[in-house]
Amino acid sequence: MERTEIDNLGEFGLIKHLTKNIELQNVSSIVGVGDDAAIIDHFGKQTVITTDLLIEGVHFDLGYTPLQHLGYKSVVVNLSDVYAMNAIPTQITMSIGISNRFPLEAVEEFYEGVYAACEKYGVDLIGGDTASSQKGFIISVTAIGEVAPGAFVRRSGAKKGDLLCCSGDLGAAYVGLLFLEREKRIFVENPKVQPDLENESYVIGRLLKPEARKEVIEFFKENDITPSSMMDISDGLSSEILHLCEESALGCVIYEEKIPISEDMKAAAFKFEIDPTACALSGGEDYELLFTIPQSEYEKLVLNEQISVIGYMTDASEPAHIITKGGSKHAITAQGWNAFKQK
Repeated sequence: MERTEIDNLGEFGLIKHLTKNIELQNVSSIVGVGDDAAIIDHFGKQTVITTDLLIEGVHFDLGYTPLQHLGYKSVVVNLSDVYAMNAIPTQITMSIGISNRFPLEAVEEFYEGVYAACEKYGVDLIGGDTASSQKGFIISVTAIGEVAPGAFVRRSGAKKGDLLCCSGDLGAAYVGLLFLEREKRIFVENPKVQPDLENESYVIGRLLKPEARKEVIEFFKENDITPSSMMDISDGLSSEILHLCEESALGCVIYEEKIPISEDMKAAAFKFEIDPTACALSGGEDYELLFTIPQSEYEKLVLNEQISVIGYMTDASEPAHIITKGGSKHAITAQGWNAFKQK
């Protein structure tokens, strides 16, 4: 395969090369890449801004993460935070730090994924930066979105009696990670052994190429539903539930049998002899939406098979707990992913 050294282009040449075919999709994007700064105008709507840092060896492993998937995922995880505010993402900036072990072709592959995500979710790449890195691949993305004045949803708005709901299914990304880590260990010990991912395309896909829940936010708008509180599930259901409870100064009850778990994930978890519910509670990187709505809105939710009611909010005197399938009651504890946890 041809290898083009990035230093042949220089920083400005690299940016120009990677952004030469950008076409702006949003009327709010007035000036994009090419000037000292971008200009956006949201025409009276409120602006939502979020940023995320992804570091090789901490947040991703290039031993099993294709660069195109990484570019796609880098965008999606930020858009998920915008949707979690009940807002619509419109622009992103993308900054990367790369070492000289990456040729131009590798960076182009990464950006193919970035542009694929931008196209799918209708957002514009309007700026960013590139720099040399001594410590592998570093990615920083800022996402910008818009929301009608006062229509944004925070984590702190839940009320006692509200239904606690989530989109999609949970835990699959974590099980996908287990497969990839297992095959990496086998490869390190014996590079001649071919990886065997046992046709687990669903759980592995949930890790390597997640999607943000744009269609859930569109469903809310179409059916005149405004969640009382909301956040995305990136660090595991249990951790996010406790964040929601803390911010809203409430407790909650959830039911194990109501937690949405796919058949693919369940079968994959059993291969590792682990409990699917534990994967859903403590896994992470699902990028589903966790939200509360008043009980009066329940009939509207029945229209959407992608939404599960998993419990309800209680008084703060009753801490967050789960009722198991066997009927026993356990406190919900935060055992989700922590970037600063000692390995």
